[in-house]
Amino acid sequence: MSFMIPKKVEVLGEDIQKSELKYHHKRVAVTKEFTFDAAHHLHCYDGKCKSMHGHTYKLVITISGYVNDIGISVDFGEIKTLFKEVIDSKLDHRYLNDALPNMNTTAENMIVWMWEQLDLALTERKMKDLGQRIEELVLYETPTSYATLKREWMENNE
Repeated sequence: MSFMIPKKVEVLGEDIQKSELKYHHKRVAVTKEFTFDAAHHLHCYDGKCKSMHGHTYKLVITISGYVNDIGISVDFGEIKTLFKEVIDSKLDHRYLNDALPNMNTTAENMIVWMWEQLDLALTERKMKDLGQRIEELVLYETPTSYATLKREWMENNE
């Protein structure tokens, strides 16, 4: 395989037309990962997590939508803004037992709260009006332990 340096950069209006930027009309999901640090402890739990401790959590957000006229279904920057404003601002470097509503701060409880907050933000920003929706959240508590939540589970109350 040989590699070549392009002799010319593609120019909009000359080499490609704006009407060609949208290749299809399919729903496509995009995923972005984030981390935040927080401390918590669990009530009524007989193990190490009953003592206060901290984690570097990783939240993986997958949102889908139909591509717009330039071929983007969901802007990665918009997902970053959602995370920063809706999750990170409330949970990063916080004591989760105080920062979250009354609940045991398990990954399983936290991920549902996160979904509800992000889903509300999609509605408020009128992103749902554009067909954008959360497809899946994955919340890692450690590099090998995580909770997963899928859209159909939230919609079907399974």
